Amino acid sequence: MLIPKRVKRRKQHRGNLKGEAHKGNTVAYGEYGLVAEEAAWIKSNQIEAARIAMTRFIKRGGQVWIDIFPHKPITRHPAEARMGSGKGGVEFWVAVVKPGRVLFEMAGVPEDVAREAMRLASHKLPIKCRFVKKADLENTAEGGEA
Repeated sequence: MLIPKRVKRRKQHRGNLKGEAHKGNTVAYGEYGLVAEEAAWIKSNQIEAARIAMTRFIKRGGQVWIDIFPHKPITRHPAEARMGSGKGGVEFWVAVVKPGRVLFEMAGVPEDVAREAMRLASHKLPIKCRFVKKADLENTAEGGEA
């Protein structure tokens, strides 16, 4: 599973999930991408499950890029612990995902194979996602600016 090697501060505030993704919203490396339709925290084990689902379907052909990383620690108090005594320990790590964020990218496989692999991966994630092609995203970006 993905977790940071080192962190300066072990505990963070919860933050918010308002707005759309301003960075990471284009297919940068591959030909196809999986784009988030909703905002959510995605756990490191969910990212790993999606990655495994994709790579198994494409039988380790082609290339897969993971465009999100779980930088945010989520803390919990143990069950039946009394109130107080500070903030709980780090339970798991999440990636903060906003709508429009590209989660995974893929190249080196036919479109129908990539579409099915991304569909399988999206079932492992707690949000709705859509399949995109690099050419389609570039065309909509150009049309949106003019």
